[in-house]
Amino acid sequence: MKKILTLLLIILSVALAAVSLDNDWTAYKESVNEENFEPEDEGTGDVIEENPEDKKATASILAVGDVMFHMPQIKSAYNKDTNSYDFTHVFKYVKHYIQSSDMAIANFETVTYGNDAGFSGFPRFNSPVETLYALKDAGFDILNTANNHAIDMGKDGIINTIDYINSYGMKNIGTYKEPGDSILIEDINGIKIAILSYCYGFNGLESLLTNEELSYMVNRIDENKIKQDIERARELNSDIVVVFIHWGVEYQREPSQYQIELGRNMINWGANIILGTHPHVIQRSEIVEKDGKDNFIIYSMGNFLSNQRKESTGNKYTEDGIMVRIELEKDIEEGDTVIKDISYIPTWVRRYQDGGKVKYEILPVEDFINDQNLYISLSENEKKRIAESFESTMEMMNDN
Repeated sequence: MKKILTLLLIILSVALAAVSLDNDWTAYKESVNEENFEPEDEGTGDVIEENPEDKKATASILAVGDVMFHMPQIKSAYNKDTNSYDFTHVFKYVKHYIQSSDMAIANFETVTYGNDAGFSGFPRFNSPVETLYALKDAGFDILNTANNHAIDMGKDGIINTIDYINSYGMKNIGTYKEPGDSILIEDINGIKIAILSYCYGFNGLESLLTNEELSYMVNRIDENKIKQDIERARELNSDIVVVFIHWGVEYQREPSQYQIELGRNMINWGANIILGTHPHVIQRSEIVEKDGKDNFIIYSMGNFLSNQRKESTGNKYTEDGIMVRIELEKDIEEGDTVIKDISYIPTWVRRYQDGGKVKYEILPVEDFINDQNLYISLSENEKKRIAESFESTMEMMNDN
């Protein structure tokens, strides 16, 4: 009898457990439905959340003005023990700004025909090829060669300069060895940047090239061509169009009416960024809105490096330059690219005596004003000069 009772109790317990399990499974299925189910990251159990920043691409451009090598600079870089030239120290204080940008561009206002031909400064330049090594070492990626000194050493000077630039792993814009498309497009972090370049003239040396060579070897300012090039850059699906242009009146701190009109025209034709050189002093910048988007013009970035200064030209502003850093942002889904931010880094060319020899350095002015260790390395006159330089430069810049 006891055995039968025990058996009945076991059967009853199993039946009750089955009913409980069935109820629990039904409740679980009802709690997990399409409305409240969220996917989990396999292996972590964390809920996957989309980051809006993942849909953005960014790129930075750093541009500077005229880079010139007059004979005093060339002599200062000469090492008689090695019979070679070293210009790298000139850029030591600005190097980290240049290298931290995604794309850095400068106006190379000279020619590198070859060291065997000898060197010369104004009015017809030929600089040591070591100048290009120093620019590459500083972090520059692209050099503009469409300026009024492009034909200083004739056709071979144009060709050799391009070859030397390429040999150091850099690219050039504005002069060319053969006919072809003069639009350079760089893909920076998924943002396609088209770069165009033009110059007002070539110091009357155009006769050193044939008419055919003039048509493709140097980019002259021709408004019809500029308009066509900008439109073609857009047809090539460029996100941003940059125009590097050598224009204006030397030593004038205000842009000419022609510069202003051409600058606005280029924006209307589809350019987004206009970078001006040639006046050897800084001219103002401005934001121009078109179709609800900001576009940028700086009429002149001044001298980034030269021997021009108050003592030689009577114009202290020839010692000033500015590094312009432009941040771009692209919405990957929409395909829209905008100028996100613009910042300015004023510079001043220091010329000083060291060990009985003239030396040159490009100083980022704010760094020297704010860093006591750097500031005390300057003479009292230099301290006064960089303060004046900073004030006069920043008053020309658009407040962004």
